[in-house]
Amino acid sequence: MKRSVVNGIIEESDAFIRSLGYSLPPFAYLSPQEMQSRRDELSAIIKASLGWDITDYGAGNFDEMGLFLFTTRNGSLDELKAGGGMCYAEKIMISKQDQISPLHRHILKTEDIINRGGATLAIRMHESDADGNIDPSAAVPVICDGIPKTLAGGDVLTLAPGESVTLRPGNWHSFWGEGGDVLIGEVSTVNDDRTDNIFSEPIGRFADIEEDCEPLHLLVSDYPKWLS
Repeated sequence: MKRSVVNGIIEESDAFIRSLGYSLPPFAYLSPQEMQSRRDELSAIIKASLGWDITDYGAGNFDEMGLFLFTTRNGSLDELKAGGGMCYAEKIMISKQDQISPLHRHILKTEDIINRGGATLAIRMHESDADGNIDPSAAVPVICDGIPKTLAGGDVLTLAPGESVTLRPGNWHSFWGEGGDVLIGEVSTVNDDRTDNIFSEPIGRFADIEEDCEPLHLLVSDYPKWLS
């Protein structure tokens, strides 16, 4: 993805988020130079990979397959393993109309996916077999706002604004906005996007950035290069 395109997505997404009454934290608006000059002070933000995350999954067509994310908080895997402390994470995301987030599952993370506003969120679901692969014939147990539901493999669950679903490790899912763009909340156990995303196809989690201009704000995938 060209950096100029990423910058435009950041501005467009920020406006959409604000239009639905959600506000990002102050560190969202730091310039790259401010983050560099304050990197010691911001070390917890950098270590937890909090911030902007825009991906086309390496496919080069963001409008068809992509996702906007901003991680607002993220705990520690060490504390999660110890059974206490900051064991949770939170994201805000935007899934554009008919923009696919490709089929994937998580090894560790349990997550609540919440339609925070906009259009309908559509989620296609599959269950894993004993080896973690997709079992097309298996039923998919989920919880929607505290109520258990069972879907057939390949069924599409739709969530209106305010509705949510709890997805556990092994629940394969892909999703998109139906009828318009959707603001999505994610509340989960500790999040590690570098190791805990298993895709059904050989794709990448982060975008490759072509530096055709200066970044408006750094992506979390920029931190190793800019802030190490």
